[in-house]
Amino acid sequence: MSDYIVRASAADAQIRAFACTAREVAETARRAHNTSPVVTAALGRLLSAGAMMGVMLKGEQDILTLQISGDGPAGGLTVTADSHGNVKGYANVPDVILPANAVGKLDVAGAIGKGSLRVIKDMGLKEPYVGQTLLQTGEIAEDLTYYFAASEQVPSSVGLGVLMERDNTVKQAGGFIVQLMPFAEEGVIDRLEENLRKITSVTALLEAGNTPEQILGQLLAGLNMEITDTIPTAFVCSCSKARVEKALISIGKEELKDMIEEGKEIEVNCHFCNRNYCFSVEELKQLYEKAR
Repeated sequence: MSDYIVRASAADAQIRAFACTAREVAETARRAHNTSPVVTAALGRLLSAGAMMGVMLKGEQDILTLQISGDGPAGGLTVTADSHGNVKGYANVPDVILPANAVGKLDVAGAIGKGSLRVIKDMGLKEPYVGQTLLQTGEIAEDLTYYFAASEQVPSSVGLGVLMERDNTVKQAGGFIVQLMPFAEEGVIDRLEENLRKITSVTALLEAGNTPEQILGQLLAGLNMEITDTIPTAFVCSCSKARVEKALISIGKEELKDMIEEGKEIEVNCHFCNRNYCFSVEELKQLYEKAR
């Protein structure tokens, strides 16, 4: 199995935890959007988080969207995931180049800047759940840790990382989310905090050959960890020409008429996977007949 998510519980269900490896997910996104290294790192982190948060959803059709809006040169990131491990995403500005930060790492915080994080959960209700918090660091993991505490009142620790090869392909990507349940005992909290202090970085763990199971094993050492699920994860976009046709029909006859009168084929781009769909004037005329 290439990319996958592991779900676990520990300390008699006082802790729930997730860890993933997502190198292929991040590399697929890099290839699709031709992202620069710093944007690949930012998007890879958010894709890893989205994949893990997606499988937290209960319903078969539930959809999670993570949106980061910042005043940095990358502008923002959008990631969407479902409860089956499928995830996709894009950056507003994919080709940002920045010098390394003070510790010699890719400057994700500099690319994102100051702004906000929105978490949207569409669970088939009349209105989706929307939680929003201000970005704390722009490094993404810390911002999600803050979101869980402030918006969902769930004490959490989030770790995310992307390591690049010298040729700017993705070498490692993944992360973890560890959450305390409301009834967690002090002794359990103390042991978990002690374990977390020993963790250097997600990329160091992955580069040392640790699997998601082994990462959780270190995070939950001495807490009677039990792995409950293993879920494949992949960058999957659900766009198709048929879907784009429906979208074009929905804009109405007037808009379609204007396109037809221009006498040129049109190209529609999918933000998530960067695929282009072309429609000839003849095809637009057929859609015009179906429109209201």
